[in-house]
Amino acid sequence: MVLSEIPKIKHANSNNFFLLCGPCAIEGEDMALRIAEKVIAITDTLKIPYVFKGSFKKANRSRIDSFTGIGDEKALKILRKVSETFEVPTVTDIHEASDAAMAAEYVDVLQIPAFLVRQTDLVVAAANTGKVVNLKKGQFMSPEAMKHAVQKVKDSGSNKAWITDRGTMFGYQDMIVDFRGIPTMKQYAPVVLDVTHSLQQPNQSVGVTGGRPDMIETIARAGVVNNVDGLFIETHFDPANAKSDGANMLHLDNLESLLTNLTLIRKTVNKL
Repeated sequence: MVLSEIPKIKHANSNNFFLLCGPCAIEGEDMALRIAEKVIAITDTLKIPYVFKGSFKKANRSRIDSFTGIGDEKALKILRKVSETFEVPTVTDIHEASDAAMAAEYVDVLQIPAFLVRQTDLVVAAANTGKVVNLKKGQFMSPEAMKHAVQKVKDSGSNKAWITDRGTMFGYQDMIVDFRGIPTMKQYAPVVLDVTHSLQQPNQSVGVTGGRPDMIETIARAGVVNNVDGLFIETHFDPANAKSDGANMLHLDNLESLLTNLTLIRKTVNKL
């Protein structure tokens, strides 16, 4: 497990799942700090290793008028401020090979989006930074196929890779989580379950992705029961007005009760 190698990570030896959590996109400094402060208070109480998540830009949007970011450097500086203010590691996704070195100056984990996880140049560029690389499983890929993405990281001289399952396409407008894939992918790298993106309903006619946030706890519980190493949850204090992925996000007010329940489940699973 590469968790202990991440700077500023807390509770790495708590035997709990770790958590990647935050807004979909960095919309501004105040919102990022507000969300981070709340999540950190919860995770410190529950002894959950925590990495703050926020996209510095959104490159894969359905429509040209969709929100893509507040500016690369501005957003990355906000991620750095979150890290320095709260002594917490951060993760952001990258979309081009040239993003890797730039983002690595500001964050601790580089995430490869699911649509791009087969892009060799992008994966290699991320691995070459020496940062942990979070490889999101393509919605179109089998669990077994993810061993090749992990191998690209290893062939680049790094063992710092995670796999994140974010669901598999089930028709044109729905996703499904196949929990059989978790033990398969755990053979290759630590496995994270992206709870909120697994509940997306893509390809809506209006060009804005839908979601099923009412199912967040159901999917998260199943992931913990099936021994995922980590959870990925996007959260916001005002999902209805979030600039990206609001339809499948967890309201920040509901995070504490969810994580409390999941931690109790994890303790039970650990005794088995």
